[in-house]
Amino acid sequence: MSEPRVGLWFVGAFGGVGGTTALGLAALAGGHACPTGVVTALPQFAHVPLDAPAAFVVGGHDIRQSSFARSAAELHARSNVFSAPLLSACKPQLDEWSANVRPGVVFRPSPVIAAMADRPDLRTAETSRAAIEQIQADLRGFRDRHGLAQVVVVNVASTEPPYEPGPEVQSLEKLTKALDRVALPTSTLYAYAAIDAGFPYANITPSAGATLPALMELAAARKVPHAGQDLKTGETLLKSVLAPLFAKRNLKVLSWVGHNILGNRDGQVLADPQNKASKVKSKDALLGELLGYKPQSHVSIEYIESLDDWKTAWDHIHFEGFLGTKMTLQFTWQGCDSVLAAPLVIDVARLLLLAQRRGESGVMRDLAAFFKSPIAAAEHDFAKQFDMLETYLASSSPRPHG
Repeated sequence: MSEPRVGLWFVGAFGGVGGTTALGLAALAGGHACPTGVVTALPQFAHVPLDAPAAFVVGGHDIRQSSFARSAAELHARSNVFSAPLLSACKPQLDEWSANVRPGVVFRPSPVIAAMADRPDLRTAETSRAAIEQIQADLRGFRDRHGLAQVVVVNVASTEPPYEPGPEVQSLEKLTKALDRVALPTSTLYAYAAIDAGFPYANITPSAGATLPALMELAAARKVPHAGQDLKTGETLLKSVLAPLFAKRNLKVLSWVGHNILGNRDGQVLADPQNKASKVKSKDALLGELLGYKPQSHVSIEYIESLDDWKTAWDHIHFEGFLGTKMTLQFTWQGCDSVLAAPLVIDVARLLLLAQRRGESGVMRDLAAFFKSPIAAAEHDFAKQFDMLETYLASSSPRPHG
């Protein structure tokens, strides 16, 4: 019997992360690459019944005219990643998947996002309810056309400005009644559409997504697992490893300054002060919890166009040791943003599909190791988060979530 096929639906499909993830799945399925960077490919997880790369069918929504192959080729040209033979070998599969991408559905998008839209067939909804219904029609159509056993929806779109939830999103009952008049963030529209239709949802951005109380309630009611938010790939990953070191050695951190520079479309969006505010909050939130006190800290993010997908973080940590001696640790982290994120997207998608098959629902706290701001999880120490993941996957029994 052939292995059941599963769907991976991207919100923001043709961005760097969506394009790189699609390329990675095609490369792994075709035997053109090894799974370096894919956490669920580690030997200790070999026993876990996860979906193989060849089982995936990819689709999505986007507000821009492009394709998976074009996205990957542009990243190759601008950032000198991948190889021409790899792109050539995977192009037929990427072209097939690009045909599954539908024009995005927007409702009162932010000016920065609206300026990026160039599809003539972009759909503008009149209400949140109408947007949700259009998105769900696309999701169900994708599932039915390809005979998919499951579909997981992953938000890889650009970061939205912070969202201040009003009273209408504090319960599912209130939100259901208000869908014709409330303006939900785009990430939440897609989260609602996915979860309400029974599809697992992951948010790899700091946008609101499924974090609102009404959405948490909806996931429990529909018995759908979800995870997020804001994938942890660089500077914050190192913070989650280094801060516990200082705490366990009883060294007092006096100040921690992080300066981040990046290009690409994500950097362009984060150049807007409102969009940047969401990211800075996400990157700076964990220090106090890991150290047990809040040192002076500063996080900056600057758009440097020439860097494209290569992001660089420089951190300066000023700390006090024995007898009041002040010392300094500095580090520089440079990595290709999309290449760091893509294997983790594959991980999160595989784990959510597994969770649904195991009958689990609600927030997947055991996936905290993948996120800067894990929903409903107080633990930010990376070593402890990874222990949580290993314990979860070592168990054959479903874990309670909520």
